[in-house]
Amino acid sequence: MGKGGQFTRLGEAGRRGVAIEVDGQPVAGMEGDTVLTVLLTAGRRLRDNEFERRPRAGFCLMGACQDCWLWRPDGGRVRACSTPVAEGMVLLTRSPLEQWTRPNNG
Repeated sequence: MGKGGQFTRLGEAGRRGVAIEVDGQPVAGMEGDTVLTVLLTAGRRLRDNEFERRPRAGFCLMGACQDCWLWRPDGGRVRACSTPVAEGMVLLTRSPLEQWTRPNNG
C-alpha cells in the first residue's frame, strides 16, 4: 500500500517496539497495539475486497463486523482489531489455502 499510514501516532512515550511479520514482510509496532493499529499505522492493508480486489482496512474497528480476520500460518484466524501484537507474531492477509489456490491480483 502507499507510503503513509491511515493512522498517525501522536505523543508516544514509554512503550517498547515490537516486530511482527505480515505476508513475509517485517512490520514494526509498539507494545500494547492491536494488529490492526500496527498495520494501519504502517500503511498496510488487511486484505483485498473480494469483489473489486481493492485494499481493505477493516470496517468497524471494534470487533462487531467480522471484516478484519487475518490468518496464522497454521490456518488459525486472528481478529486484527482486538488482538494485541506479540513479538515475532507471523500473520497472513489471505488464508493459507488461498495462498496456494488463488493468484494475488493486487
